[in-house]
Amino acid sequence: MIQYISNKEDLENLIKSCPKVIIDFYADWCGPCQAVAPILKAIGEERNDLAIAKINVDEAGELASEYGVTAIPLLLLYENGERTNEHMGWIAEKSLRTWAHLD
Repeated sequence: MIQYISNKEDLENLIKSCPKVIIDFYADWCGPCQAVAPILKAIGEERNDLAIAKINVDEAGELASEYGVTAIPLLLLYENGERTNEHMGWIAEKSLRTWAHLD
């Protein structure tokens, strides 16, 4: 399940309601972000125990700032409401699955 998020309340509700959430801070103009997008889409479509929150840093700059985004793509992993991992930059599908404990 992929959700486009633009505010803190929606993001916090998603983190609380789903056991595992990958947050993808991205921008439309970012090449590495565009390369990660189809990987996240495929994973999101095959898993019903995972939510993917996509946050456009150009549209939700305040939220990106609050989460400490200094470069994109930035992936944050939340498990049972707790931030457990982060990755900055492009990542291959196999590595992403390992990083997110999906394999």
